[in-house]
Amino acid sequence: MIPAEFDYEAPGTVEEALGLLGSAGDREVKVLAGGQSLLPVLRLRMAAPDLVVDLGRIAELRGVRDDGDAIVIGAMTAHDDVTREPLIRQHALLLAEAARTVADPQVRHLGTFGGSLAHADPAGDMPAPALALDAQFVIAGSGGRRTVAASDFFQDLFTTALAEDELLVAIRVPKHTGWGAHYEKFNRVAQAWSIVAVAAAVRVENGTIAQARVALTNMGLVPIRAHAVEEALVGRPATADAVRQAAGLAAQGTAPMADANADEEYRRHLATVLTGRAVLAAAGV
Repeated sequence: MIPAEFDYEAPGTVEEALGLLGSAGDREVKVLAGGQSLLPVLRLRMAAPDLVVDLGRIAELRGVRDDGDAIVIGAMTAHDDVTREPLIRQHALLLAEAARTVADPQVRHLGTFGGSLAHADPAGDMPAPALALDAQFVIAGSGGRRTVAASDFFQDLFTTALAEDELLVAIRVPKHTGWGAHYEKFNRVAQAWSIVAVAAAVRVENGTIAQARVALTNMGLVPIRAHAVEEALVGRPATADAVRQAAGLAAQGTAPMADANADEEYRRHLATVLTGRAVLAAAGV
């Protein structure tokens, strides 16, 4: 289908973009990042905004930089760049591992890291890894910039801490240098959304799991941190038996939805199995 008619603006700076959002009044505005989620919605006329603000010309929103104990990733950095960027692979490998599972090469070249996070689809592949790594989200608005922890950013189905007149401009990720990482994703057909997926990062010292970070995709309305699994892993040997025992706790605190792909119980089973696989792969077992 053809989208409903809308006005289009492509600002060159964050300030210009914020000005457009702030002056919209009662007009409905949609922000265009990579467009891989928004454009299908427009074509199906599930949304009919009065104005689309395209962030593609804002150079400040792209790229990755070292910031001491963290790396900072521009919100408009493409998924493909996340898979290849040396700083990310060295200090936040989990993000690169997850990004390479997103859809297909064309989508990974067009879709953006920040766009995926701001869209907050419970089946999206980037929110859970960002949550697992304790990422912080830098948000710009008319009153300046603020930082929101990943645990507070995702609030409900397709709902985040972003106000209508704000933009996600960067993601700050604490360095997890030397950690093993893996993103285990289950879907019925290639390039489909995750039915369930698990993001795992672990640090192993002398055969023992010293630290662990585990988060779940599509096990609730928002990504969920598997704290029970993390606590059960720390101090345990990096062996298949120990990891699978801890993985049995993966479904605790989750609220999976039933749909045409899976019911709640099947998703809980998948979470347990996939958590074991993800942690074992991250630990190099």
